[in-house]
Amino acid sequence: MRMPTSVRGAEELGRVRLSYSFFMRDFLHSEIASLHGMANLPDDPDLAIAAGRGLCEHLLEPLQAIFGRLAIRSAYRSPRVNAYGCRHRISCASNEKNRARHIWDQRSRDGGMGAVTSVVVPWLIDRLDQGIPWEAMAWWIHDHLPYSDLQFFPRLAAFNIGWHAREVFAREGERWVGTLLTGDAVLAMPEIGIDVPLAEFYEGLEFTARGLPAAGQ
Repeated sequence: MRMPTSVRGAEELGRVRLSYSFFMRDFLHSEIASLHGMANLPDDPDLAIAAGRGLCEHLLEPLQAIFGRLAIRSAYRSPRVNAYGCRHRISCASNEKNRARHIWDQRSRDGGMGAVTSVVVPWLIDRLDQGIPWEAMAWWIHDHLPYSDLQFFPRLAAFNIGWHAREVFAREGERWVGTLLTGDAVLAMPEIGIDVPLAEFYEGLEFTARGLPAAGQ
């Protein structure tokens, strides 16, 4: 797919389905772009789509299956939009740091693809006043999902969560350890019965909520 240069092209990009619940359009809104007259669209749509699918299939779908609807906040940023936000100190890291993070259509320095989005979980907001801390969500994610980035914020218990094709957290005994994956690597998640080579893991394997606790537990 070419970089969209028309409304029709942007609509076609937005219609791309990333996973069961999510479409590319869900991740393209940017307050910076809207207020400062910039198009928040990828230079390399195919790479952005592939990275977005990894994020949705491995992280967002399992989260939504357990905790209900997710509210997507800051997700994809074009290099131009991110650079503007960084230059004007609008909560954006540099383009170099955000490659394969918020800038889905650029690879990280190690050549890997990835994607980050900011998420709000209404289920968690409703329970903060009941004494359930944001740390409970952080530990649930840490124990169950193969994330590469996780950062929580004070307002609405929002958090950045990221997926990276070459860096995941894998189980070693009672801990999840960050690992750079190589071509012959095996990703093991014994609590849900996954033990597969990298080449197979990133060719259609869907991370499901099967065997995970219910949201109220």
